[in-house]
Amino acid sequence: MDTVLVTGAASGIGRATAQQFGTRGWQVYATDVDVDGLATLEGCHTATVDVTDQNDLDHIFERIREEAGGLNAVVANAGYCQPGPLEDLPPERIDRQFAVNVHGTLRTITTALPLLRQRDGTAIAVSSTHGRVTTPGMGAYAASKHAVEGMLDTLRVEVATQNVHVTLIEPAWVDTDLAAASDRHLAGFERSNRYANIYDALDGTGLLGGGPLAVSPERVAATIYDASTAETPAARYPVGLPAKLILATRWLPEPIQDLGQRVTMGALGALCRFRRMIAE
Repeated sequence: MDTVLVTGAASGIGRATAQQFGTRGWQVYATDVDVDGLATLEGCHTATVDVTDQNDLDHIFERIREEAGGLNAVVANAGYCQPGPLEDLPPERIDRQFAVNVHGTLRTITTALPLLRQRDGTAIAVSSTHGRVTTPGMGAYAASKHAVEGMLDTLRVEVATQNVHVTLIEPAWVDTDLAAASDRHLAGFERSNRYANIYDALDGTGLLGGGPLAVSPERVAATIYDASTAETPAARYPVGLPAKLILATRWLPEPIQDLGQRVTMGALGALCRFRRMIAE
């Protein structure tokens, strides 16, 4: 039986991915630090795993080796978004962002490699359009996803002759609880007035997730499944038209990109202030 490990599987993209593979007859190992979320995930082998803890990763992959004998795919999905202007973010917030999104992703995949080699498997990292573009107020998250993309591009070449495929999934907005979680991460540190417009844009405008341009987590999960079963998967898979349009802006001259970012953030900030005004 084909076997997959999905991290960050208690909710959102990870949960939809675990369910997608399960309905296709795969043996699914689903992990997360959210014990309660895992408890309601049916049809999967679940385990509490912190991707920043190498011992946790060693234990789950040893369990897979003993029970399944190999691994056809690993989906490194665990991660979160730390918003906020870079000058305002406490250093420990940025350190934590990289610990989970960057080091956790790399540790998950490299620890999986011996099992993937046994079955010509595929390593998949859930990245974001922020892995190739940036937005004011999203610097820590974008930097972490840029790092993931750089590592996976390198790893793809390094293991090309080892019967292991490596690919990236790049959604833009996804209809999950990432936005609500990001709002919580936007609290607990001092906000500089000089970045008031950015904070206004981040507060309640849909910039962090959801909204009319968002794709469903099931749409992302379907793309992940297609990548895992492709004979020769692409290096990266943008998910949905908004993601493709956002990535296309990379071809514009940088001064135009910068101007577009400033104008967009200004408009979103003004929209948020207007909503607050009419709500009062």
